[in-house]
Amino acid sequence: MDKLVVEGGNRLKGEVTISGSKNSSLPILAATLLTDRACVIKGVPNLKDTNTMFKILKSLGKNIVFDNGVVTVTQAKASDYVADYKLVSTMRASFCVLGPLLGKLGKAKVSLPGGCVIGVRPVDLHLKGLKALGADIDIEGGYVVAKAKMLKGAHIYLGGEYGSSVLATDNVMMAACLAKGKTIIESAACEPEVSDLGEFLIKMGARIKGLGTPIIEIDGVRSLHGGEHTVIPDRIEAGTFIIAALITKGDVVIRNVVVEHITAVLDKLKEAGATVRTFKGGLRVSFRRNLKAVNVTTLPYPGFPTDMQAQMMSLMSVTKGVSVITEKIYPDRFMHVAELNRMGARIQREGPHAIVQGVERLSGAPVMASDLRASACLVLAGLVAEGRTDISRMYHLERGYENLEVKLQQLGAKIWREKG
Repeated sequence: MDKLVVEGGNRLKGEVTISGSKNSSLPILAATLLTDRACVIKGVPNLKDTNTMFKILKSLGKNIVFDNGVVTVTQAKASDYVADYKLVSTMRASFCVLGPLLGKLGKAKVSLPGGCVIGVRPVDLHLKGLKALGADIDIEGGYVVAKAKMLKGAHIYLGGEYGSSVLATDNVMMAACLAKGKTIIESAACEPEVSDLGEFLIKMGARIKGLGTPIIEIDGVRSLHGGEHTVIPDRIEAGTFIIAALITKGDVVIRNVVVEHITAVLDKLKEAGATVRTFKGGLRVSFRRNLKAVNVTTLPYPGFPTDMQAQMMSLMSVTKGVSVITEKIYPDRFMHVAELNRMGARIQREGPHAIVQGVERLSGAPVMASDLRASACLVLAGLVAEGRTDISRMYHLERGYENLEVKLQQLGAKIWREKG
């Protein structure tokens, strides 16, 4: 099994272009199940997760052509309604085929999902929303089996214990597009990726209002046609490269960024003393002075994203002072703490909080990635650590970052793959 090796101590400098959003691409690809017509999706990153979604769509009757970030989806054979365990169990986002299958075919059998091990992430909100639309749902042998002679619009509250759910909002919104009548989703997720999916659905002929707000209204239509769409840039990749520049005291221009999508991250970094200059379509991060420790609390959008928590912890681990990082989305998402401590960090976990005492330096060490964002966290730590850091289980990284090591190499990092 391959591992990623990082030799720390190099200041990053240059330009990098951010890839299309993984978290937009996956539900948008799933939405092509709502039609038999051709769809063209541009800006799709070449990742393990997107390739898994291609396989799922093929198994459900679609033909996929992927060329230089452009995906063309056409109908290859009669649609199937069973999303197999072997594929769905590897990636949580694949569960978002449930809504479009139910909406288009009136039935769906989808394996309960897998993905990163970052704590309990139930699918109860997905099922609650689809039941409200009139679906009969059972759990049989590890599969969600959903049936509906006709979905009907409903007023649905999708708030959960830890706030709104992105994938549940996606699933219900897609199913509601072909339901009879009006659907109102209250406490809908406001993330840019949800809005991006909604914009694609509108291009397919859906009637949707309120994207980007907690209340989304969908007027059902009889059918959807094909559409062409370009996915938004990946805001989490952008945030990761911003922190890479800061942690190495570098000077990096980051292009293909929607700055408004990362306001919470930029605000917290500016509070820490970072120098960030924005321009149309991007920003420049340059080290001017030492940063100070800041407290961080993850929240649903537009709050500080949980997907940036681990990366921020890497930065705080080498920032003078004490910071408290509170995880309010996935309270168990702290498996990277032990690995950072192996590198010399001083981090203590107290329930949903991590207390980080900044240290002067980290030391390279063999570490193990537990999930996608923890992988990025360890890469960032390796960039600033003295000596060599060997990161095993790098397949997590390949799920969500397109050519990360190549992009870092182009900025001057010493990073490469080795056989484990």
